[in-house]
Amino acid sequence: MQAPLIEQLGDELYDALKGCRTVAPLTARHADITINDAYAIQQRMLARRLAAGERVVGKKIGVTSQAVMDMLGVFQPDFGWLTDGMLYNEGQAIPAGTLIQPKAEGEIAFVLKKTLKGPGVTAADVLAATEGVMACFEIVDSRIQDWKIKIQDTVADNASCGVFVLGDSLVDPRDVDLATVGMVLEKNGDIVATGAGAAALGHPANAVAWLANTLGQHGIALEAGEVVLSGSLGIMVPVTAGDSLRVTMGGIGGCSVRFI
Repeated sequence: MQAPLIEQLGDELYDALKGCRTVAPLTARHADITINDAYAIQQRMLARRLAAGERVVGKKIGVTSQAVMDMLGVFQPDFGWLTDGMLYNEGQAIPAGTLIQPKAEGEIAFVLKKTLKGPGVTAADVLAATEGVMACFEIVDSRIQDWKIKIQDTVADNASCGVFVLGDSLVDPRDVDLATVGMVLEKNGDIVATGAGAAALGHPANAVAWLANTLGQHGIALEAGEVVLSGSLGIMVPVTAGDSLRVTMGGIGGCSVRFI
């Protein structure tokens, strides 16, 4: 794919983000689009956000759980970028009108104290480089019409990331077995999803190691001080204005968010 088309598609997705509207699937219009093309489009979209004054605060891993793979028909992990403009804190309200077709995922967030850069990063390296973990929500949102995505569509669209919400406590990852951590996600007081840490590539630290090694191939590091969202532990839950959500993770804590 030629550079002018990559820039055009990245700009189209950025404009859709800012205008809270969808676009037709990229793969329906450009059948030859590759994963590398999609990441180049993602970079253009990110560059537009940074030029508008946002700054990178972390990265996210997507499509790590079988439940999400099955829902989307996408069967390999991907990654996207987190900016300060996407961050909400525990209990904050999110204006639903700033999102297009949002769905909530309960995840474990890693806060890094040391930089990680592949190749060769292991799960043990991840745990040693982690200041703490916390419960979080990723509110995924697709700029692609009706969530009709293939892997190239979601990659280009910053791995379908909308915003994210960080929880109420930071826990040393060595104080909890992250693979067996249980997750309960409640929507308006009803349990709507459950899961466990092992849903994220067998162990959330495996997912972060995958990301460090994948980014390393592109010369990119997971930087000290960054937040890394390690992937959904259960199904995606549609949300709309008026909804209140709470995710609780055994030994880690919780995270709550409401939509107005």
